[in-house]
Amino acid sequence: MKSILNELYQQKRLTKAEARQILIDIAAEKYNDAHLASFMTVFMMRPITVDELAGFREALKELAIKIDLSEFNAIDIVGTGGDGKDTFNISTLTSFVVAGTGNKVTKHGNYSVSSQSGSSDMLESFGYEFTNDADRLKKQVDQANICFLHAPKFHPAMKAVGPTRKALALKTFFNMLGPLVNPSSPKNHMLGTFNLEVARLYNYILQEEGDNYAIIHALDGYDEISLTGPFKMYARSGESLINPSDLGLNRVNGTDILGGKNVQEAAAIFETILNGDGTEAQNNVVLTNAAFALTILDESKEFGVAFEEAKKSLLDGKAKQCLQKLVTL
Repeated sequence: MKSILNELYQQKRLTKAEARQILIDIAAEKYNDAHLASFMTVFMMRPITVDELAGFREALKELAIKIDLSEFNAIDIVGTGGDGKDTFNISTLTSFVVAGTGNKVTKHGNYSVSSQSGSSDMLESFGYEFTNDADRLKKQVDQANICFLHAPKFHPAMKAVGPTRKALALKTFFNMLGPLVNPSSPKNHMLGTFNLEVARLYNYILQEEGDNYAIIHALDGYDEISLTGPFKMYARSGESLINPSDLGLNRVNGTDILGGKNVQEAAAIFETILNGDGTEAQNNVVLTNAAFALTILDESKEFGVAFEEAKKSLLDGKAKQCLQKLVTL
């Protein structure tokens, strides 16, 4: 690792093959914490290249414990995290709203690194038990319309760097990788990124593949549709800039979508929204993200129709039922 770091400190870039091999060695725990922290820090000081990201991704997918859920036409709804906005768990709530419409969700996620509560923190607080057992996960998708794939259960490299990432408490290239390495390889993706550069990298990688996808970045820094301003969306059909007013919705203030100071507060906000008692701003943010997810699953569906489907799922308690069922299976 010393020689690799010396080259990187001289502004050299990794080839795709080099990046792949380093991730394989990280998973094998060949490096100490200091070297890992230094390596991750490099990519916080300069942009990651497409080859580097693709090589890291290839290694993670190669090493992952695979789970075959291909019998379901599922979607993953996940953000990079690391946007520093401390919102409530928008993508996780969105996932349950989509599941409540009858669609299938195979959500990939992890504990929080740079915010108060990640998707894994949230589900664990509601009593969900992480698993990589294929039969159990299939049962969850079949009966609750959703399962949760806790990244360390499937990715040895992520498990190996978990303590170092937690100690750094900063976004690293592992934040960029998470949304790209769902071990069930769903054919539909709604991915949020903390900056436009990462969104473009995602688009470059995903357009080479055959999946349906939308990549979201709010121009004021959110890794999801925040309705605090315009957001950029990349899809196979092209890119677009969308304002809340284009959707017939009002802008919201950043303070309206904060997520609490700890997991307990975040869980209370999550539960309030899932119970149908969220504020208009909270509900509209979740429903907008869910509506776009539904249009990825069915490209012929108009946003307004999808929004009403999502609203029915949330306010009729169907999304809540999916969570209640999930934690019992």
